Amino acid sequence: MDRDEEKGHGDRSLLFIGDEDDDLGVDRDGGSPPSSDAGSSFSDRSDDGDGADDATGSGSGSGSDDDADGDGGKEHAPNVARQQAAWPQSYRQSIDMLSAVQSPSVSGIIAASPSITKFGNSFLKAGSSFFLKKVTTEGSLPITRPLLPPSLSQLSQQQEPAGPPSTDSLQPRPTAPHPPAVQQRPSASCLKSNYIELPPPSTKCSSGQSVINGLNVLCGVGILTTCFGIKQAGWLSLLLLPLLGGCSCYTGLLLKRCIDSSPTIETYPDIGRAAFGIPGRVFVSVVLYLELYACCVEYITLLGDSLSSVFPSAHLAFTGIYLNSHNLFAISMALAILPSVWLRNLSLLSYLSAGGVVATLTVIVCLFWVGIGDGVGFHPSGSALNLTHLPVALGLYGYCFSGHSVFPNIYSSMKERSQFPFVLLFCFIVVTIVYSGVAATGFLMFGESTMSQFTLNMPQQYVPSKIAIWMTIVNPYTKYALTMTPVALSIEEALPKKMRNYVAGMCVRTVLVLSTVVVALSFPYFALVMALLGSVFTMLVALILPCACYLSIKRDSVPLWEVVFCITIIFIGLGCACVGSYTSINQMIGGS
Repeated sequence: MDRDEEKGHGDRSLLFIGDEDDDLGVDRDGGSPPSSDAGSSFSDRSDDGDGADDATGSGSGSGSDDDADGDGGKEHAPNVARQQAAWPQSYRQSIDMLSAVQSPSVSGIIAASPSITKFGNSFLKAGSSFFLKKVTTEGSLPITRPLLPPSLSQLSQQQEPAGPPSTDSLQPRPTAPHPPAVQQRPSASCLKSNYIELPPPSTKCSSGQSVINGLNVLCGVGILTTCFGIKQAGWLSLLLLPLLGGCSCYTGLLLKRCIDSSPTIETYPDIGRAAFGIPGRVFVSVVLYLELYACCVEYITLLGDSLSSVFPSAHLAFTGIYLNSHNLFAISMALAILPSVWLRNLSLLSYLSAGGVVATLTVIVCLFWVGIGDGVGFHPSGSALNLTHLPVALGLYGYCFSGHSVFPNIYSSMKERSQFPFVLLFCFIVVTIVYSGVAATGFLMFGESTMSQFTLNMPQQYVPSKIAIWMTIVNPYTKYALTMTPVALSIEEALPKKMRNYVAGMCVRTVLVLSTVVVALSFPYFALVMALLGSVFTMLVALILPCACYLSIKRDSVPLWEVVFCITIIFIGLGCACVGSYTSINQMIGGS
């Protein structure tokens, strides 16, 4: 079994392997067939939490002797165990949902969804009996399951007679003598799992699917504020879009090179560990989780702004408490989102949120429809360049290219990895053209009256305006739970072992949702908060960290010109982060 398939799906809590999975026998270099049939088995890991054999913790397989720096050296077993136990171990499992990898078959969805299996209609009963006939007989599983599922490298080691003894306290479950040729349905005990269950794809992603995944990550709510960027900094600020897009595309390729440097690397935190050790892994993880948390804050602000534009007279006055339309809808939508955050199986929601590209295209079409067909028209205006507010526009444009946290997962899930540079280049070219076109079109339509989201400027009496508003409401509503889940899992993973249960998880997620509401109501400036995110987190994740990690991991083989180029990008990112964050915070304090 190839190393990437072994590690890419090993941290999922369900495993489905179907007849169509023809690439399982091809390794990373297109070589040897699989050494065991561990990929067809399903077992539980012990609660000892040592993580010695968990590939998810650091992205390294337990059977690999490659060191963290990718120099081909050997490591002692205690060092491997210590590195693999590093927090977080749930990163790959949760971030894979954001990349919208290929969906499993309908049978896999039914088997993995406890809520669906509870329905007793004849269709599901017939389907269940049909698939149960094809399942090979296997032993029962323990009802109590740990926070994180086992990796495939663990399962492979359990089946190899000559391998090192397993550190798991549970005895390995006997495996079937022959790998099944059809998808397996998990037992009922699996469906009672307290933690997230997302079925992995039965096959790796093609280049076309990877393009869709990349576009879905890059085409987010940042497109709503590009018009406001021209209003802030002038028309010449649009030159920042291709500049930032080109730098971000290059740093995305640097992440690929970091992953290729060692088979122990497959996620962004793994890159941080390989470059700067355990502190680097923790720092990268914290930055990525803070970015996801801040995105959830933006979702709450966006929902409040959009719904208050549809129902501007809505308010609530009760026992001396007054809530205007924005605050009322922000709180009510957060309460409506809360049950989806409690869900442990987000597979169906992940498929729904994968329609982000469709939602973005719909909003763009509606914008052109209002400008051309409904008589709003285009009115040239605005200044050429406004240096005072240029840092704000820089943060807004930088946020448009914040997808680097997911790029390693997309790369690891690709069937043909050699196509990743083309996929990355195509995605960045498309989104740069789209962002530039929407920014120019929106500002030509609304001029100096352009608001933080161009959908708020669209006349409400027109049908396309209503469609655009509701698409901007549905999109963040479906993505909120997926965006918050990695943050919640990381906190749950850091809890003491006795507190890793369903009740504690619900409390953690509830507190996270309520905290995003408090922050969103305290700083109800959608564009300025986005500019701050773009200035701080995007510059770190997309520009500074990839270059720094690449120079550290490949320090002995990087040519001089590339060293100078990477250092230049680091200084550009640091300058933009400092100036952009200062300007955004200053304007928020001033109440602009």
